[in-house]
Amino acid sequence: MTRATVIGSGPNGLAAAVTLARAGYEVEVREAASSHGGGLRTQPGPLPGFVTDVCSAVHPAVLASPFFRAFDIAERIDWIRPEIAYAHPLDGGRAAVAWHDLDRTADALGADARAWYALLRPLVRRIEGVTDFTGNQLLRMPADPIAALRYGIRVLEQGTPFARTTLRTEAGAALLSGVVAHANAPLPSLGAAAAGLLLAAHAHAAGWAYPRGGAQRIADALASDLIAHGGGIRTDQHVRDLSALDWGDPRRGDLLLLDTSPRLALTHPEVPARYARALRAFRYGAGVAKVDFALDAPIPWTNPDVARSPTVHLGGTRDQVWASENAVARGEVSEHPYVLAVQPSVLDDSRAPEGKAVLWAYIHVPAGSELDATELITRQVERFAPGFRDLVLASSAMPASARELINPAEIGGDVFGGAFSMRQAFRRPVLSRAPWRTPMRGVYLASASTPPGPGVSGMSGWHAARTALRDAGRPHTLADLF
Repeated sequence: MTRATVIGSGPNGLAAAVTLARAGYEVEVREAASSHGGGLRTQPGPLPGFVTDVCSAVHPAVLASPFFRAFDIAERIDWIRPEIAYAHPLDGGRAAVAWHDLDRTADALGADARAWYALLRPLVRRIEGVTDFTGNQLLRMPADPIAALRYGIRVLEQGTPFARTTLRTEAGAALLSGVVAHANAPLPSLGAAAAGLLLAAHAHAAGWAYPRGGAQRIADALASDLIAHGGGIRTDQHVRDLSALDWGDPRRGDLLLLDTSPRLALTHPEVPARYARALRAFRYGAGVAKVDFALDAPIPWTNPDVARSPTVHLGGTRDQVWASENAVARGEVSEHPYVLAVQPSVLDDSRAPEGKAVLWAYIHVPAGSELDATELITRQVERFAPGFRDLVLASSAMPASARELINPAEIGGDVFGGAFSMRQAFRRPVLSRAPWRTPMRGVYLASASTPPGPGVSGMSGWHAARTALRDAGRPHTLADLF
């Protein structure tokens, strides 16, 4: 039986491993950490009884992903599907709210109702086509050209200063800026608009769901399926040099898939100079500084709808959010940063003891920053929830500089696997119709540093495995395997 070795057990590595195991390969996954999951790991919080996620916490891409839909992830684990996808508090007790219901969201925006409909309803109605277009290599004919065109027009609109002319109310502008700021990029920019509009469309389509008990449930479902099909996972296996790795013989069809930074491919003894130069030119983005809080009670948000939303974007007005993200692009950190916060215990009572709460939050910072973001995040939460500071029982901070220690793929604390610019949407990490394939025989890239990029969709891993199967003369579709 031919072998497949997968380095890294994040969602893409596990997706690739499951695909190849189901296709008949003898699969072994090697993971640097002491447990599998990569960015999907869940761990104890700052105090006993509190549970938090290492990286991703809410998963807009999972239920929309073609891979995970074929894998039937919706039935394999218990999903929480919030009525509110995300909320964006404003000063004075006000808030903009993105309900799962598109009509309810637009109607609450008053003068911006028609603009919100015009922006998102065409994408929501053709979400399958939008997902296909964004979930594959862009150098191809989209399955739904109309969906791709509508999406592209809106990216051009929201990725330029013209964005100021579409949503004119403070609430509408803030609501969109908060989701666009997920991209960790200068604002406005095409890359950020592309990511934000996809997330906003998912909010009104499948919704922003998350697994009861933590992101680890997704990794565990994949790992269980891998083991059921004869594969295995070895933890505490930090692979730093491919020249010293025994992964089999590519001449007999053995495979090596890297759910890692592409930099690991540079250690292959046969890497061509031209390919090596291209990988070295691949840019990584800003980092994240994360803090987990154990709270004595739920957060006392001034606006009651914010208290019901698992995901909260803190940053104030559109101009304030843009100023915060552009400061990071200049190598600075704003005194009033954009904060991406998740309060999973709002709907998941397994995350904290009865009556208590947990908060997961991070800000964007320059790559490699050693900043402890605890006070900056505390002040921003306190701005919209007076009394928050008094509820903090304990907290645990992780600066961007420490993230590579828990996940070697997060270069400088970049959780996206590379800067998400429009240039790197096409060159991820190289310009190719099959960027998952490397020039080294049997070696494939399977991380978020390849298309479609960041997000827990498993699609980078699926594309890598599918490319390897095609190269081996064993083409498979998702329908063939699941």
